[in-house]
Amino acid sequence: MEPNQTPVKKQRILSGIQPTGTPTLGNYIGAMRNWKLLEDEYECLYMVADLHTITVRQEPAKFRQNAMQMLGLLLASGLDPKKSTLFFQSHVHQHAELAWLLNCYTYMGEMNRMTQFKDKSAKHADNINCGLFTYPVLMAGDILLYQANLVPVGKDQMQHLEICRDIAQRVNGVYGNVFTVPEGYYSKVGARVMSLQEPTRKMSKSEAEDSFISVLDTPDVIRRKYRRAVTDSEACIRFDVENQPGVSNLLSIICALTSEDMEKLVASFEGKGYGDLKAAVTDVTIETLAPIQAEFTRVMKDKKYMEEVYREGAQRAGYLAERTLQKFMKKIGYVAK
Repeated sequence: MEPNQTPVKKQRILSGIQPTGTPTLGNYIGAMRNWKLLEDEYECLYMVADLHTITVRQEPAKFRQNAMQMLGLLLASGLDPKKSTLFFQSHVHQHAELAWLLNCYTYMGEMNRMTQFKDKSAKHADNINCGLFTYPVLMAGDILLYQANLVPVGKDQMQHLEICRDIAQRVNGVYGNVFTVPEGYYSKVGARVMSLQEPTRKMSKSEAEDSFISVLDTPDVIRRKYRRAVTDSEACIRFDVENQPGVSNLLSIICALTSEDMEKLVASFEGKGYGDLKAAVTDVTIETLAPIQAEFTRVMKDKKYMEEVYREGAQRAGYLAERTLQKFMKKIGYVAK
C-alpha cells in the first residue's frame, strides 16, 4: 500500500447455519467450505443460528450438544476466528429485539406468501407455531443488524432475501438511511448436492439416513451409503441431470470436491461401470472429510478454546448489533438509554 493511501473497506458478509444435527456433505460443499474461501476477501460474520432452531421442538441436552458440535465443525472446516466472527445467535440479544421491531414493519400478506412456511407446516403439522410463521423476519433482522452488504444464498433462501430487502427498503423509506439493503452472494465454487436415494431432491439430514452423507460419517458408513446410492439402468456414465440424475449427482460431488473438469471426469470413466464411479466418489469423500473429522475431534476436546471463540465472537457481533439497534430505535422515537 502506498503511503497515506486509505485502505479499502471490505464488504461485510453475514451467514448462519442451524444446529439441527450433523451437517451433510451438501452443507459442507454448499456453505461451510465456501465460508472459508470468503474470509480473506470480506469481513465475515458466521453464526450458529440457534434461535431459528426452536421452531421445531428440541431436546435440551441434545440441542446444546448440537450447537457446540456445529461450532466445532466450523472451526474444523478451517475458519479462523481471528479473521471471521463466529458466534451463537442466542448470545447476541439484539437479534430477538430487532425481530420484534421488524415484525411491526412486515405485513401478514408477505408472510403468507412464504413457501417454506407451507412446506415446514406440512412436515410439522402438530406444531405450527408463530415462530415458524415469522422466522423470515428474524432472518431479516439477522442480516440487517450487521448492515451486511452480502448474504450467501441458495435457491431455497431467495424468497427470504427478497423479504429482507423489502423490509429494509420500507424502513429506509420511512426513516431515511437506517439499514444497508443486502445483495445475494452466489458462490462460484460448489454444487447442489442431491439425495443419494431420491436424486431429484436436495440432500437433507431430515430424510432417511441412507439418503445423505454426514460430515462425521466413518469411512465404512460412507462406503455403505454410496454402494446403495440410486443410479439407473442405462449402464453408462454421463452427466445428464434429466435422464441420469443419480449418476450426475455422484459426478457432481467428485467435481465439487476435486475441482476436476466435468468433461474430463466423464471421459475418465469411459468403458467403466457404476461400481467404479461409486468407488471413486467414496474415495474422494473419505479423503476430503478425514482431516476435518480429525480436527473436529481435537477442537471439541479443547473446551477453553471453544469458549474463548464464542465469547469473543459474541462480544464483537454484539458491538455491531447494538449500534444498529440503537440507531433504529432512535429513528422510531424511543427514549434514549
